[in-house]
Amino acid sequence: MSKMTAKQITPFVVLALVALAAIFVPSLPAFEDKAGAYNAADIAWIIVATALVFLMTPGLAFFYGGMVHRKNVISTMIKSVVAAGVVSVLWVVIGFSLAFGDSIGGFIGNPTTFMFFKGVMSGAPWSLAPTIPLGLFALFQLMFAIITPGLVVGAVAERIRFTSYVLFIALFGLLVYAPIAHWTWHPEGFLFKWGALDFAGGTVVHISAGCAALAGAMVLKRRQAHIEQKEIPPANIPYVLIGTGLLWFGWFGFNAGSALGANALAVSAFATTNTAAAAAGLSWMFFDVARGKKPSVLGFCIGAVVGLVAITPAAGYVAVPQSIFIGVIAAIISNIAVYYKQRSKLDDTLDVFPCHGVGGIVGMLLTGIFATKTVNSAGNDGLFYGNFDFFFTQVKALLIVVSYSFAMSYGIFRFINFILPLRVSSQDEELGLDASQHNEKYLQGTLLVSKNGKVEEEEIEEAH
Repeated sequence: MSKMTAKQITPFVVLALVALAAIFVPSLPAFEDKAGAYNAADIAWIIVATALVFLMTPGLAFFYGGMVHRKNVISTMIKSVVAAGVVSVLWVVIGFSLAFGDSIGGFIGNPTTFMFFKGVMSGAPWSLAPTIPLGLFALFQLMFAIITPGLVVGAVAERIRFTSYVLFIALFGLLVYAPIAHWTWHPEGFLFKWGALDFAGGTVVHISAGCAALAGAMVLKRRQAHIEQKEIPPANIPYVLIGTGLLWFGWFGFNAGSALGANALAVSAFATTNTAAAAAGLSWMFFDVARGKKPSVLGFCIGAVVGLVAITPAAGYVAVPQSIFIGVIAAIISNIAVYYKQRSKLDDTLDVFPCHGVGGIVGMLLTGIFATKTVNSAGNDGLFYGNFDFFFTQVKALLIVVSYSFAMSYGIFRFINFILPLRVSSQDEELGLDASQHNEKYLQGTLLVSKNGKVEEEEIEEAH
């Protein structure tokens, strides 16, 4: 057995210390709903929505894993899924407190408010979700916190060290995601007080992840294959299709669940979500055809996800017809952004910034244009209905979140690179991260072939 280094044992030691500390946290009885505030239908729907949002994380793993080179499939997929482990523990210990604890100046939650879920299972319901238990609200929000750093994976795939990315997940969750969630979704958050609207995570999830992806790609610099302009065939396009289906399915919980109840607003958000995704998938594919390309599976899948991203901030504030326009225009803008990114020296492996970052930005701006109190009386009327002030508020919130998430994420990547090697060696990059980081190998499958009159199995390692 090789000699262990401090860097190797530190993650286990930290987890062990957290587990030991958890032993001494007092156990409290569940909250007694003596006033009968809970609604059984709301509880049932949000439990389902929470599970749907969780399903998006393995869906994202398939979506990204199918698009990278076959020698990096496993390493790409695990970086998304491992966020479920890292963020879940952090959320219980301190993350939920930072995002939804007692506000400190509208900028961050008090870390001691819900430390180790203190009072979460025994406390009164959240003020904006009065018909479901506080514990259920905390779990629903956890799923958003899990998938956000998972989105960044696509920009740094095929060259980032696994242990370094695990540390990024932890730091991003505490220093980027939690503050932005507090600003936007906590009643005392300063963006919330300004009246900025983000129904299900346009700024909190997609813009923050997209800007972090841009920062990561810049710090890690280009892959050797990107420098040499080698074409990298997707490892498994059916994986991308499966991932898209799981993401689309889970997104109903992501957006409709953000109504925080089984009500008409949830139905409206469900409808706008599906419509925008459908319109965007067609828009991306047809736009490619108009430019002389053939209609592709990847094109429709990427377009549908961009539509889902763009409708996320608007889902509960805009009407169904306008969601068609949001999906169509977001897909065109992201498609053009991908085109220009590919002509640049930026190596965002799977186009996370052009799709999630730009898609989220378009969605936030179009929320400022098409939001209407007719759909949601708790929202606002947008620029299309004559309210310039609200549109300007959306622009201000957008600029703040873009600036903060990019600068902080850039600093996090630089810090990690200072204390740990952020990037694998050139030899490991050439070998592939599946083998070099995990000692595992992705096989496409087996093919039955006839040899000398006998049928034998032959391993297929490359998709064509």
